[in-house]
Amino acid sequence: MKVLLIGSGGREHALAWKLAQSPELTTLYAAPGNPGIAEHATLVPVNTEDNDAVVSFCKDNAIDFVVVGPEAPLVAGVADRLRAEGFAVFGPSAAAAQLEGSKGFTKDICARYDIPTGAYQRFNNAPKAKAYIREQGAPIVVKADGLAAGKGVTVAMTVDEALAAVDDCFEGAFGAAGAEVVVEAYLDGEEASFFCLSDGKHALALATAQDHKRVGEGDTGPNTGGMGAYSPAPVMTPEMVERTMKEIIEPTMRGMAESGYPFSGVFFAGLMITRKGPELIEYNVRFGDPECQVLMMRLKSDLLPILYATATGTLDKVTAEWSDDPALTVVMASKGYPGSYDKNTPIKSIPEAGKGAKVFHAGTALKDGALVATGGRVLNVTATGKTVGEAQARAYVLLDKVEWGNGFCRRDIGWQAIKREKA
Repeated sequence: MKVLLIGSGGREHALAWKLAQSPELTTLYAAPGNPGIAEHATLVPVNTEDNDAVVSFCKDNAIDFVVVGPEAPLVAGVADRLRAEGFAVFGPSAAAAQLEGSKGFTKDICARYDIPTGAYQRFNNAPKAKAYIREQGAPIVVKADGLAAGKGVTVAMTVDEALAAVDDCFEGAFGAAGAEVVVEAYLDGEEASFFCLSDGKHALALATAQDHKRVGEGDTGPNTGGMGAYSPAPVMTPEMVERTMKEIIEPTMRGMAESGYPFSGVFFAGLMITRKGPELIEYNVRFGDPECQVLMMRLKSDLLPILYATATGTLDKVTAEWSDDPALTVVMASKGYPGSYDKNTPIKSIPEAGKGAKVFHAGTALKDGALVATGGRVLNVTATGKTVGEAQARAYVLLDKVEWGNGFCRRDIGWQAIKREKA
């Protein structure tokens, strides 16, 4: 099978690494890819923001299957264009991708289909949003409605912080994404990520993970796209997984179909496990980054036929088998992230990873033949172990061998699970 993978981050490197192991794969192309992905795929200079260019490449190269990694091309309708031309594609339509593209759309779906989530209001101007915040009090959550690369959410512990977040949105800090805001109730509990495939009619539960959104140790400081993750999430017991399927995933799948937006792809449900049980914080419509990295390390099954079954409406014919061993990934980021940071800083050396370990490239490029850091989040140092503690220890041993002067990381990824293991 000839496959095109769209994307250039750590998530796509993990997908490329796993897809390349499939006996069903004949050729793997990646657009635009990165130097890590180049170990597993042929990189092609296709403008992935140009849907016509993507379609032309697929026709010219007789592509059998397209796997879309990031959310932006999905929201921009690349899956629709490809399907219209007869290509099998993993990822939802633009209409279904609104689950990630608009926080307000998701909240409205939750309200319509009785899916547990925090109470909310949508606003298109600052004075009304601020009046609602003053009425509700803090803590409270303010979200830019649209895509903001994981940075448009403020969990405000004071009213003043929430009011400032509203100003940020309407004054253009997140561009068009902040033209509307969603203000919602603060949910108290433990966060977890749950991944489930859907072909529009059938659902296949995958695995759970927990990520660390805040930049500082002890989960302090501003939110980022994610500083590390581990899988499975101990808080997601079999009972909690079953409740999540019945109370959140299945009603969403039915509701999207009834609303005229059948969902094909991956539901990435950001959950808060509260005293009442699982409640939805938000949906993403692609694999998490860096959660995908730990999921791929634990997946024992061949990924390619599972994704193809999702794309072709035959998800009820496949299963996914997982290793019981936890996996943990630590993000190495450029100093200054999530604020401004220097680009094109040299990465002198990345160590060879042994069995059950891998360094995934997230924001790298080759410049004059030398590897440089081009992004905020640059490398994902990943390892497995018999416990989360062992996986953590192995990941940090590997990370400390990376030679990159401008990198930094959190040293406490997995702390909640390790605390449980020691209890």
